[in-house]
Amino acid sequence: MDDEIQLISDGQGLAVIGEPMAVDRFLSAQGLESRELGLPRLANILSASSGAADAASLVASNSGRWVQLTTDSAAKIDQFGLMKGSGPGLSRGVVTSNGKIQSLVEFTKGPGALLANPAVLAGAAGVMAQVAMQQTMDEILDYLAVIDEKVDDILRAQKDAVLADIVGVGAVIQEAMTIRDHVGRVSEVSWSKLLSTSMTIARTQAYALRQLDALADKVERQTKLGELAKTSKQAETKVMEWLAVLARCFQLQDAIAILELDRVLDASPGELDSYRLGLRASRQERLELISRSTAHLLARMDLAASRANSKALLHPQSARAVVLSSNNVGSAVIDFQGLLGIERDRQALEARRWVDAASEMRDKVLETGSDGIDSAKRLGNETLVRTKSVSGKAVETGSGSLDAARRLGSENLGRAKSVSGRFSSGLAERTRGRRAENGKRGEEGDDEG
Repeated sequence: MDDEIQLISDGQGLAVIGEPMAVDRFLSAQGLESRELGLPRLANILSASSGAADAASLVASNSGRWVQLTTDSAAKIDQFGLMKGSGPGLSRGVVTSNGKIQSLVEFTKGPGALLANPAVLAGAAGVMAQVAMQQTMDEILDYLAVIDEKVDDILRAQKDAVLADIVGVGAVIQEAMTIRDHVGRVSEVSWSKLLSTSMTIARTQAYALRQLDALADKVERQTKLGELAKTSKQAETKVMEWLAVLARCFQLQDAIAILELDRVLDASPGELDSYRLGLRASRQERLELISRSTAHLLARMDLAASRANSKALLHPQSARAVVLSSNNVGSAVIDFQGLLGIERDRQALEARRWVDAASEMRDKVLETGSDGIDSAKRLGNETLVRTKSVSGKAVETGSGSLDAARRLGSENLGRAKSVSGRFSSGLAERTRGRRAENGKRGEEGDDEG
């Protein structure tokens, strides 16, 4: 059954194993792009393992291709309904020439028999992980070539010893990869040269992430728009350089992981699956660390652009410069995140035109003026009502006072008349009394004379 195709998926990629012509027909029919899986290296390692010589011969007689599982390719593979395998996180199946998947237990030889051998299945999963990381390494190389054709010059120009060391580490790792491609394995000599490289790479990555955080904080601290425009422009250049450093670190870390899997596959095949999953978890932690740092940078740049847009009326050129730098940084970071498989959705901000800012300001002024007129009207009405109320009270108070005065005047007049009457009566009585007394004295004088 030469048309049988064995499929193994680890959730990130798909291994297609079978007779070379059958593999090519299957991939062509499904419209899937692939790259060499590297089965000869797996066969060499299995041939040196006790009890796996037959499996090695079977592997060597077949062709293997690797397919990266994207949204499109995963949808095409789902139609075959792969079954969960015995290995962690693996699914598998055998497809015949009619495009249908068959029960795995039916096959005791041919491509389907590979699935019954745990060593082969674990080895295939390990090789798939290596190919996936090699794919990322190649994409990073293309990325670095696009953003700067002289990335090594950037690294060499750095005065910091941390960055200078990464150039030497890259040379050592490249040497080990070249020898591996020729020998088919990682020798003790090659491995001994790599023992200190992981620490140097990790230190450089941490340094680059701190530099990105420092740039984000510096942008956030600027309060004057002119200084913000200057800082944003400087950040635009620096971010590109530090992203290149991070990309180079990630590439070298994947290269180290590929070499580590070779060592484990050679020395302890039984630990390959657990080691592969451990490397995947470690890789995911690095991705999350990079994701948080770059997301922080994007948030600060977007905030700076929003602040600049709010001042576009008074400082149109500076505002436009800040928004432009923010968008350039954002595009660079999004491309970098996409390269590493970090999914982000960010909309570019538009620099506000001076006319738009002026129109908005005019509308605000008119709205504020309208509110002022309404407030003035309300204040005038309230004042008028209060004035009328006060006037009414004043009139009421005045009228009351007039009546009181009138009553008081009448009473005083009455009292005055009464007093005057009593005074006049007393005076008249006293006058009459004196006249009477004088008359009596005159009569007595006459009698004596």
